[in-house]
Amino acid sequence: MPLPKRRHSVTRGRKRRTHYKLPPPTRSVCPQCREVKLPHRVCPHCGYYKGREIVATEGS
Repeated sequence: MPLPKRRHSVTRGRKRRTHYKLPPPTRSVCPQCREVKLPHRVCPHCGYYKGREIVATEGS
């Protein structure tokens, strides 16, 4: 297998790694209170998941 003759500079390695980033997290809308939440999680605003109240909140 071929090997590099010279060492790559730090800048060159960092240029290559600029695309190694995480995608933004997906968001969904809570059907109960219409707030933005993570999918497949209990809504932190109203405490509902799949139409049922899972966590009692202060407003309830």
